[in-house]
Amino acid sequence: MTVIDKPVEAEELIRRATELQPLLARNAAKCEADRRVPEENIEAIREAGLFRIMLPRRLGGYETTIKTKLEVSAALAEGCGSTAWVTALTNVCAWFVGNMSGQAQEDVFGADPDARVAGVFAPSTDIEKVDGGYVVSGKWAWSSGCLHASWAYVGTMQLGPDGAPIDVGHVIMPMSELSIEDTWFVAGMKGTGSNTVVADRVFVPDHRYMSIPPVISQGIKPTEHNDEALYHAAFVPFAALILIGPLLGLGRAALKLALEKAPKRAVSYTRLATQRESTAFQVKMAEAAMTLDDAILHAHRAADDIDDWAARREHMDYVTRARVRGDTGWTSKRAREAITLILDAHGASGFADSSPMQRIWRDANTAGRHAVVNELVSDEVYGKALLGFGPEDQVTDLV
Repeated sequence: MTVIDKPVEAEELIRRATELQPLLARNAAKCEADRRVPEENIEAIREAGLFRIMLPRRLGGYETTIKTKLEVSAALAEGCGSTAWVTALTNVCAWFVGNMSGQAQEDVFGADPDARVAGVFAPSTDIEKVDGGYVVSGKWAWSSGCLHASWAYVGTMQLGPDGAPIDVGHVIMPMSELSIEDTWFVAGMKGTGSNTVVADRVFVPDHRYMSIPPVISQGIKPTEHNDEALYHAAFVPFAALILIGPLLGLGRAALKLALEKAPKRAVSYTRLATQRESTAFQVKMAEAAMTLDDAILHAHRAADDIDDWAARREHMDYVTRARVRGDTGWTSKRAREAITLILDAHGASGFADSSPMQRIWRDANTAGRHAVVNELVSDEVYGKALLGFGPEDQVTDLV
């Protein structure tokens, strides 16, 4: 096992991601057509160490901050949204495993620090307690990155004899004991291969099970490595915020493309020679850039809060957790609004199959509607918290 001897600075990780943009952009159409990330992309990201950014240093990872994680995802998304999404989800699943027991972490990463994990929170109720562990069955959609993963991290719900929930838990299982159903047929983020993972009576030892309610409400996690600040981060705020890194990169890619094309594109049916000369275009670009900045500022505020609380080894208070959910939904909405503004000014040719702009728009509008970044739910969560409603009054347990 290779152990990293000294920290790699955030700027270096972001630089590595940025250097991959030409490769990812070149493969973006293939990624979409094949409905999976090309192995060339996966291997390049592995060689750059970008699947290890959420992995504990003692297991060969970089154990960096969530803010760095966002910027790495954003940099990759400027080349290919689907590749960035798979990388983001694979990394956060490594972080999930880093919250589990030390033995579970060793099972996954001890022999292979480049092992990859795909995850789905939605619980299966087909779980049976047996001697030494659990027998688990079920189907979990949509499992981003499952086509490139060696482990699956999925949700379960134990029910009592009366059908009432006893516990919500997460388990990890080897992909070699699972199957994949080809179900990912969508308008955007086509290349993520977010298919359905299937288990049929798979045995899960006790140490690969994590009870979730105490993790969310109190920050109590099974890991014995309490000196590692990264894994003190609030579970749901962390899990939600990582989803918007690719959206930020897609917004930047759209803005960059529109600005690059403006000096060469005419404004049809006007006397203007190029978009660059158009006052209306100039104003629209400023509005789009500021809207994207709004998204970035909210994302960075949330990331700084998560990182600061984790650095203090403190469990984030309920209202702040709710606000981070609000920041996440707000970021998703504003990033998509910025891309729409850009397309309004860029013109209808941006929807040509040959234009990356239409893929950016479809990817962002698919990713931005992930249930955990739904701004309607996020706004309600934060509003309830501001008005003094407690966790028991929320529309979701994911706060």
